[in-house]
Amino acid sequence: MAEPRRNIDAERLLALYRTMRRIRAFETAAEAASLDGRVGGAVHLSIGQEAVAAGVCANLRPDDQITTTHRGHGHCIAKGTPATAMMLELFGRAGGTSGGKGGSMHIADFSVGMLGANGVVAAGIPIAVGAAHGAKLAGSERVVVCFFGDGAINRGPFLEGLNWARVFALPVIFVCEMNAFASTTRTEAVTAGEGPTARARALGLEAHDVDGNDVLAVDGLLGELVPRARRGEGPFFVTARTYRLKGHTSVDKAPYRPEEEVAARWRDDPMARCAAELEVLGIDAAALDAVAAEAEAEMAAAAEAAGEAPWPDPAEAFTDVQDVGAPAAPAAGRRAAT
Repeated sequence: MAEPRRNIDAERLLALYRTMRRIRAFETAAEAASLDGRVGGAVHLSIGQEAVAAGVCANLRPDDQITTTHRGHGHCIAKGTPATAMMLELFGRAGGTSGGKGGSMHIADFSVGMLGANGVVAAGIPIAVGAAHGAKLAGSERVVVCFFGDGAINRGPFLEGLNWARVFALPVIFVCEMNAFASTTRTEAVTAGEGPTARARALGLEAHDVDGNDVLAVDGLLGELVPRARRGEGPFFVTARTYRLKGHTSVDKAPYRPEEEVAARWRDDPMARCAAELEVLGIDAAALDAVAAEAEAEMAAAAEAAGEAPWPDPAEAFTDVQDVGAPAAPAAGRRAAT
């Protein structure tokens, strides 16, 4: 673990720590609910990656927007989505962020600029680029952040999205959470060349590498890039090097990686690193324990509320669906073929 720094803003760092603790507590509660059957469907955890979400979103305004992935609980919490509404969504209950229809992989909360998680790898990239292009056309100062994992860099939307963003100088910041795995495959085994940063630079983007387990480093870098993007100097690309401490899903025991490797990465847990920084600044262990206990109590209450909440009205299944008419019916106003 790196030597803690001293000339830092203790109040801001403590706020970042609190965000990370809330993310960890939410995911721990979600994992337990998945394993005991209260949550159906796949639950993808970002335990070990909390510093990226916290450090990035701490620099965003409420009207800024983000897109995320199937591993997006932390981004949602860091952007301001209420934990109880998120838990209701995971449980498929009324009052969830998407009415219980989206579940873990498709959380969305437009009220805080969270444009949606996505079960399709790399699908958030063109959505973020489109949102950023809309912001530019509207003359807005809104910034869009696009989170994705290293598995996305080998999919078509990566090239298409970065190219479009660069050609039109869009206010978007791409954040690649380089967690070493694409599902159950090591990214390095299926990725040619020098990786995401080099690919972004090849397309003309200003690209940065950052230690994604160092919340101060992430916060500091985004603190520089977000105002620049707001001034029209984007797009930017960030490779945040981190590690997924859990398996691909809550039920994946991850036998494809050595136990020694995972144990070593747990010793580099971003939570522990941040706590060490805070202790140097005079925040004692009891205060940090209180932050953790508060977060755990909050998420336990959210899970309990979700388990007791009513199921959606069955009629809700037919809402939020676009009706374009019967497939065989001619479109109104369509010209006859000549």
